[in-house]
Order: sequence, then structure tokens, then C-alpha cells
Amino acid sequence: ADDCVTVHLGYGRTRAGRVGNGAGFNAYALRTSDSPWFGTGLEIEKTGQRYRLACTQLHHNLGGRPIAPAATLEAYRKNPGFARQAGHQPRPEETLYPPHGLDGKGKPGQNAWGMAIDLNSCIGCNACVVACQAENNVPVVGKDQVIRSREMHWLRIDRYYSDGLDNPRTHLQPMLCQHCEYAPCEVVCPVAATVHSSEGLNDMIYNRCVGTRYCSNNCPYKVRRFNFLQYSDFQTPVLKLLRNPDVTVRSRGVMEKCTYCVQRINHARVDSHKENRTIRDGEVVTACQQACPTQAIVFGNLNDPDSRVSRLKEQPLNYGVLAELNTRPRTTYLAQVTNPNPELKR
Repeated sequence: ADDCVTVHLGYGRTRAGRVGNGAGFNAYALRTSDSPWFGTGLEIEKTGQRYRLACTQLHHNLGGRPIAPAATLEAYRKNPGFARQAGHQPRPEETLYPPHGLDGKGKPGQNAWGMAIDLNSCIGCNACVVACQAENNVPVVGKDQVIRSREMHWLRIDRYYSDGLDNPRTHLQPMLCQHCEYAPCEVVCPVAATVHSSEGLNDMIYNRCVGTRYCSNNCPYKVRRFNFLQYSDFQTPVLKLLRNPDVTVRSRGVMEKCTYCVQRINHARVDSHKENRTIRDGEVVTACQQACPTQAIVFGNLNDPDSRVSRLKEQPLNYGVLAELNTRPRTTYLAQVTNPNPELKR
């Protein structure tokens, strides 16, 4: 609102040790016992000082692109398929890629993994980002590297704004590797470090990667991360207890990205083989899905028509980001539908 300022309390510390001291800010000094949450008569003055902010997303404008389409409930009832109609949906034959037969779809006994993310449920809490980092041994690179656009998170929460600048509407969208069936990253890798699995996953073979970063340049979703420096400490014994032993710890010069938590898929596969059965729906839960408080993320086998993810992908709200590129992503989204109160003017 006009003439109002929101101040986050922060995590500023003065006696937290060598690492914690001086990190962040402490806004509790502004609070008083008689008005702990609100205050009036505040004046703001310029100090002339500058403070650098680290941000992982610099583009907030949809630019007319159907990346995060949204509609009101009334508009949805008139046109339930608005999300898919917003962008060009290419026909199967409209592609430059030769068929590879590695998507796993329609093959009896074969898994075809996929994910659906409900944008109606996502609240942008970043719990999925933290869970992915802990599960997959993603290094913390620090503010200086983030400012240099060298962030390492495999999963990010994109935010876009629509409507006017005075009263914008916010759209949140978790963005991770889309595991494209026709992946632009695979055809440009000179050493076949990024390849397609028989179950449709876009895998990374770290031992093959020589750091050309061609795959990152060719990825339209910009979800690949490159180890510019030796971020991981392989020597300190106590740090080994922090890492997931089922996931490779990457060294510098290696490209990495979301793997759909392939280690969890393999665990479920071993258990199912021991019991001589197929993998049950819901048995494989990715780290981001497990941590999501609103259950916005659903993962499963697309070859199972009764699986939860298959049912979600059959809904008219389901769409693929940048579908006009014919990458055929395995990760799709359910468009946002709002039901604003007409008596409340925006």
C-alpha cells in the first residue's frame, strides 16, 4: 500500500561465531513492546550507501508468453482448455529429432516417469528447493557466486507478475529439469554425458562430462548448473556425514541438474524385484514432492493410466512450458484458476 513499508525481521547475529557474525540484518531493534507489529510516524531517509542484493531470477515479465497461464473461474468454465490453447501445440511429426524409442511409453512392464505440478497449490515456500539441496548433495556457493549467476540449486521458484505495476498479480512456478522426451541438451553434448534412459529420464553421466556447457546453452528452461569452482569439501571428515551416500558428490567442471531423484527410483526398483512385483503408484516419492506442504508436486508412472500423475495430465488444465519448441517435457503444470470476489476491487 502507498506510504507503507514492510520490514522483515531478519536473522542478523552479533554473537554467533566467525561465520554467523555480521550476516544479515536484525530489524528487531525497531520493535517496541507497545507496538510489536505495526508502527506509525516512520520517516525514511537515504543514507547514500549501496548494498548488493543476490537474486537468481532477473526476468519477472511474462512478455505475452504462456509460461504461467492463469484464468478466473468464470473464464475457465467458458474455456476449460485455455492453458493448452495459450501456446502452440506442435503435432508429433513437427520435429527435427529422430525417434529414439527411449521414452518407455506404452511398453508393457516398462515405467515412464513423469511429474505434474499444480500451480493452484504452490505457495512459493521454497521447501522443495531446500529438500532437493539436502537430498542431492547440492553445494552452497554463497552470495558472491550467486551474484555472478553461478547458483547451484537444481530447483528454483520462478515468479512472474501480471496486471498493472500499482497492483500486480503474482504467479509462482517451480522450475526444474523438464526431462524432455526430445531433449535439446542431448544432441549437442560431444561426449554423450547427458543421455536418455529407457524410462524417459534425462540422465547425467558425470564421469563423461568435460564441461563444454553446450547443454546449458541449448536448454530453453535454463535448469542446468555448472560447478565453476571446487565447491565440495572432500577432505573434512565431519562434512561427509552431511551428504546423502546414495548420490554422487560432484567436483568442479561438471554439469548437473535434477534427476527426478533417480536414487529413490532405484531403491523402489530393487524392493519391487525382491518381492517379484511392479513398482506401486506412490512408492517413488521425490524429495521435492515429499517436502511440499501443499502436495502441489505429483510424481509417478505415466504408463499406469490409474496413477495419480496420469490422471492429472489428462486434465484440461495440464500444459507444458514452451510446448511450441516440441521438447515434449515430462514435467507439466496445471494452470492457475482463481475465483476472485467481485465485491472486492483490485
